[in-house]
Amino acid sequence: MKLIWNFVSKHFLKKEFVLFIIIGGINTFNGTIFAFIYARFLHANLAFVFGYLTALIIAYFLNSYIVFKVKPNIIKLIKFGVSYIPNFIIQNIVVIIFYNLLQWHLLLVYALAAAIGIPVTFLILKVFAFNRQ
Repeated sequence: MKLIWNFVSKHFLKKEFVLFIIIGGINTFNGTIFAFIYARFLHANLAFVFGYLTALIIAYFLNSYIVFKVKPNIIKLIKFGVSYIPNFIIQNIVVIIFYNLLQWHLLLVYALAAAIGIPVTFLILKVFAFNRQ
């Protein structure tokens, strides 16, 4: 139990994670709104992809400057994008299940999809994209 507490306190009970959550909220809003706007012109699943990518680019710059305090560069941007692949897969599955199969409201589905995978994504970004231990 102490090992788990040490892990949680080392990574998640820090200002860095709180800022990441705030940026994540902004990113969730951006991704949801952009996907919803794109859905006016594209199929819902394709709109989700474009909304996700738009929000991801905005999130990279916000995380670089505010959370991890590093100067953005193309290598970190690529690593940032790669770090979001697991989260993207999970979110796409949510859209397929809850929108395509269960017919939930599109805006609710996009918001639900965006809220999944936050701790895993934070750890991948911290270690892989921004080279923090």
